Amino acid sequence: MLRAFAVHIFTALGAALGLLALIFATGGHWAAMFLSLGLALVVDAVDGPMARRFKVAEVLPRWNGEGLDFVVDFITYVFVPAFAIAASGYLPEMLAVPSGLVIVVTGALYFADRAMKTNDNYFRGFPAVWNLVAFYLFVLEPPPYVAALAIAVLAGLTFVPIRFVHPLRVRHLRRVNIALMALWAVLAFVAVALDLAPGTYIVAALSAVGLYFLIAGLLRRPAGQS
Repeated sequence: MLRAFAVHIFTALGAALGLLALIFATGGHWAAMFLSLGLALVVDAVDGPMARRFKVAEVLPRWNGEGLDFVVDFITYVFVPAFAIAASGYLPEMLAVPSGLVIVVTGALYFADRAMKTNDNYFRGFPAVWNLVAFYLFVLEPPPYVAALAIAVLAGLTFVPIRFVHPLRVRHLRRVNIALMALWAVLAFVAVALDLAPGTYIVAALSAVGLYFLIAGLLRRPAGQS
């Protein structure tokens, strides 16, 4: 029982990392903020397999691990990134706060969607990964109105039944997806270590991997096909 509860504590640490990221963001320490959000991503990737291995849902039915995961994910995927995007200075001044509000509203609605995933583990609609959007905003530094347009488009795609790949759970091209995700993690860490100014080659590689995952859902095959 203690081991099972420790898994819940581990998941909840993601919320602590989210608060730490917000504290860094309020001070303008953007690289440290993204490092904290990156560690939260690691927690999110590891806690599910741990929970299944130790049969946490069976041992501790009182505690809703899925609900806990949603709370933590909303903080680290949506709420903190929304603040960072609004406060970044990369958006037109008059659109900065409205963009942040749009992100939290659409993100909250997405997490409440019982049909957010397909039977073959694809996300249905843009999966509210605003932490990644914020990261690319800081690394790419697009023109302000281009950034605002991108946020509006992605927020709209939250409600469009386009498939987005889950790198770990989708079977089709899983090895490719995992390899690219690992490459992305290394490149992102380098970018954060270089204070979000990693240079042309790393930016180009990050952009290529990001573009692949953005369109990978179009390569989807129906469940049951290899």
